[in-house]
Amino acid sequence: MALITLRRNLCHLSDFRIHGALAALKSQPVNHVHKVVRECLQPWFSSLQPEPFRVRFHHACCKKFHSENGNDLHPVGEPVFSQVHDLDSFEQNLKNMDEQIFYRRLNNFTSPEEVLSFINTLQTLPDTMAAAALQRICEMERKDGEQGLPKEILENHVFQALCIQFEQEPSNLSNTGLVTALQALTLLDVAPQSNLLLNLVAECQHRLQRGGLEVHGLCVLGESLIKLQGPGCATLDLVIYQLQGEKLENFHPEDIVALYRILQACPEKADQHQMLLNKINNFSLSIVSNLSPKLISQILTALVALDQTQALPLVIKLGKYVVRHIPRFTNEELRKVLEAFIYFGHNDRFLTAALEQHVAALCLTLDPEVVSTVTAYCSRKQILSEPILNAVAETFVCQSEKFSPSQISELIEAFGKLNYLPPNASDLFRKLEDTLFTHFNYFPPKTLLKLLHSCSLIEYHPVNFMAKLYSPYFLQRLLGEESHLDRLSLAQLTQLLLTSILECPFYKGPKLLPKYQVKSFLTPCCSLETPVDFQLYKSVMSGLIDFLGGRQYFASKVLTPYCYTIDVEIKLDEEGFVLPFTVNEDVHKRVALCIDGPKRFCLNSKHLLGKEAIKQRHLRLLGYKVVQLPYYEIEMLKSRLELVEYLQRKLFSQNTGICW
Repeated sequence: MALITLRRNLCHLSDFRIHGALAALKSQPVNHVHKVVRECLQPWFSSLQPEPFRVRFHHACCKKFHSENGNDLHPVGEPVFSQVHDLDSFEQNLKNMDEQIFYRRLNNFTSPEEVLSFINTLQTLPDTMAAAALQRICEMERKDGEQGLPKEILENHVFQALCIQFEQEPSNLSNTGLVTALQALTLLDVAPQSNLLLNLVAECQHRLQRGGLEVHGLCVLGESLIKLQGPGCATLDLVIYQLQGEKLENFHPEDIVALYRILQACPEKADQHQMLLNKINNFSLSIVSNLSPKLISQILTALVALDQTQALPLVIKLGKYVVRHIPRFTNEELRKVLEAFIYFGHNDRFLTAALEQHVAALCLTLDPEVVSTVTAYCSRKQILSEPILNAVAETFVCQSEKFSPSQISELIEAFGKLNYLPPNASDLFRKLEDTLFTHFNYFPPKTLLKLLHSCSLIEYHPVNFMAKLYSPYFLQRLLGEESHLDRLSLAQLTQLLLTSILECPFYKGPKLLPKYQVKSFLTPCCSLETPVDFQLYKSVMSGLIDFLGGRQYFASKVLTPYCYTIDVEIKLDEEGFVLPFTVNEDVHKRVALCIDGPKRFCLNSKHLLGKEAIKQRHLRLLGYKVVQLPYYEIEMLKSRLELVEYLQRKLFSQNTGICW
């Protein structure tokens, strides 16, 4: 293992060998040190003022020291950190130092200066630890949003010693030290032409071609190459090829996830790597219990990017452990997990319960992106979760200014789709109306249309904005660069028009022009109605034939002049007798049978979806007698006779003795 000497013992100077970086520094003038560091880190100096650079690095024996008690020595003028110099149980000679203590101390530091000051107290430093220190410094600068290291760090003599050692002697580094140093530099905005980076990459490529890198080193190198040269570099193919030849049993869980990330970077080659992906997907089932929340989130993200729809067993098992880790996910990790579950169509009641508890507890501190993603998850899976939706409504009322137009639309769409009004509905829609008045033009046209249409589903009609919706200016914006409006937008505009006529008769503003109106809300895709469940429909049909005495007494799938399609229509005369469906005279009453299958309800509930609720509401306003035949009632019937009696009760509850 390579050792980097960073400080020499003052009392026994002649007893120590000078290794690595300090040996190089001792044999070179200061100007040469300046030149080497500037060349290997040239991109980091671009933001500095063009002033003379002086390396504030002195030979150990030239440093001035003072002692508080005759035992604890430290350089005069340098910062002193109590946690750094409290070395009672921490030997300065790293030969006897426990590596775990070193890494724990390293992770506890909060600034690069603390790391460098800590390293400056050590005599010799193994290259793996030196690389870890460099990585920690780069991580902290990256977390602070800096694109490069500040001048104070670049001019620090300890940092310069680290960089010179890595640049001039990469062949002496261990595999771990080499790839860790390379990985550290990829965290910052370092130009690929810097000498330090070129030397490290060249040494990695040399060892790769000799087959000298183990699994972890291959994974780190692969991710570093993606950041430096992009997923199309030829060396990356060799990395993947060598990883493919390794036994997955030799991979640590972190390496498995790293391999997923490498393959995720080139999704266009997913078919080419599918055999490898199948092996990884199957093997990953055995390591799920050992994965941290962060790693679970990363695997799910990779499975989405690689379109691994065949890996549903892995998704389901990951979902079980997601439930346990819900409170431990960061906002970003939780968002990606839920997006993956939306993509794969996964849900379970335990996940919903965990989300309810988490969102309700942290509703006012969750990131708006997470709030909108949780809401989207409930909406896509048709999960009517009152705790989540109530918390979402409260969050929006209190922090509406933090939500973007698309996030606001996602929230309101969920309420409309799930046909749910929270307890603070009046406050919610008052806040929404204020937001729309203030930022109307900031909403993309289709986003705005979906939002306002969702409001109408739950009887909060956007009367104040209908005139703007039907204006030529808005319709032109909605059209954009397309030659015609999409079918869904036209259907939403038409249903809003019908809503204004039936439910808002006081609205006297502009109307939607006939050329923009659709004839039917039921379309093969993006429909505003849910098609009838075929098996349920067949069952009801057979019962109606027995009950009414023939097929001629009812019509199926009838398209009304009002765009809605009725599952079954029955015509009655003035005395309540059933007429053949071909008769159009003397029709006194029309009965609309809604054969509502499970897809017309929220998941595992008896609560109609918003689009079905508005349909039945409008049919009643149009004069139909709406009779709902829900699946959960029909499934309780055990015989055909029970079905006939059920239909009689539903259709003619007040005229049980009617004859045909």
